[in-house]
Amino acid sequence: MNFKIEEKQLKLLIKESVKEAISSEFMKLRAFLVPYVSDKEQKDIEKFYKKPFRKVEKNYKIKI
Repeated sequence: MNFKIEEKQLKLLIKESVKEAISSEFMKLRAFLVPYVSDKEQKDIEKFYKKPFRKVEKNYKIKI
């Protein structure tokens, strides 16, 4: 089986594969770096801070 792949297609394929691999590894790293919170500690946090505020903040940029 001989497959002919153009150089641009090969580069694109490699680029996408590398992106997927790096993304996967970063997800693992993020999960590893998230600190563990015990159930008791989580209840204390919820009691102290109540529920998360869901209102969206609006930002305006003005060029002068």
